[in-house]
Amino acid sequence: MIVLSLLKMLTKIKTDLKVGDIMTKNLLLLSTGGTIASVASNEGLKPGESGEQLLKMLGAMPFNVTVKDILEMDSSNIQPEEWELIAKKINEYRNDFDGIVVSHGTDTMAYTASMLTFMLQNINIPIVLTGSQVPMNVPLSDAPDNMSLAFTAAAKCKPGVYLAFNRKVMRGCRSVKVRTTSFDAFESVNFPPIAQVTSDGFQIMREQPAVNGQCHLNTKINTNVSLVKLFPGFDPNLLHAMADNGCQGIVIEAYGLGGMTFIRRNLVAAVGKLIRNGIPVIASSQCLYERSDLTKYEVGKQALLEGAISAHDMTSECAITKLMWGLGQGMNVNEIAKFFNTDVAGEVTL
Repeated sequence: MIVLSLLKMLTKIKTDLKVGDIMTKNLLLLSTGGTIASVASNEGLKPGESGEQLLKMLGAMPFNVTVKDILEMDSSNIQPEEWELIAKKINEYRNDFDGIVVSHGTDTMAYTASMLTFMLQNINIPIVLTGSQVPMNVPLSDAPDNMSLAFTAAAKCKPGVYLAFNRKVMRGCRSVKVRTTSFDAFESVNFPPIAQVTSDGFQIMREQPAVNGQCHLNTKINTNVSLVKLFPGFDPNLLHAMADNGCQGIVIEAYGLGGMTFIRRNLVAAVGKLIRNGIPVIASSQCLYERSDLTKYEVGKQALLEGAISAHDMTSECAITKLMWGLGQGMNVNEIAKFFNTDVAGEVTL
């Protein structure tokens, strides 16, 4: 009797697994152009393949895929207007599909992924951005593998915004393009990949933070911001010139843990003046990995005393898009400081 009961239980488990395995996910591909969709022309590579053509070249997949072409652009031309369009399209279709893949050029894909993280907080399905270093129509392109990975992530990952590239699935707000031609173009900075492809197949290594609340579209941003890389000899008057010409927030890639000059060319004093005039200044690090920490050295503490806001371990792409979004909500300097000390969707380690 015991053996019979065990056999029945095992049979039920196998049956349930088979039923689960054949359950087909309904996915959406939003095509925006980029290298993945590019064709040769007299002017050089430019987007020319439709989403349907990309899907046809990719071949059969175990998902029901719907395609919508929303843009046909090189991602160097993707700007806030396109971010808003992509976010609106995702919001329009998010309740009709199990996951959405966005094919996108690689050059600004990390910026788009970061901004979508803030525009679509608490998204209820996986949103996966991907692209390629070589067009889909070129033999031995990386595009088929990246697209297959993105669709798999859209079917299997928890809700969130991701970037899938070269067998890695990363949080969108942690991804950075670090190589111009290599297939391994993106890194997940200061946070391990969410999933990866190994000899054992698609492996989810860690989950996204749990969705806390309803998703609602919020595309209000303020693009009057600047991202400045500090270098020896930088003239602080350039920051004042930015403010005089309408800049309302600045991210400074400072040295090391966030150090800024305060002798001869007194950048620290300039930062303090900007902040007193209501312009938030975010201090990030030029170092790609690890954090900024304004409390450790005098060159950081001076800036901290003047009101500089630490970006902690955020990427520059995430810091500038987070600043745009925060200013777009009408946040003042104190509210921006609080916002940058808040983890919205796994973009920062506090």
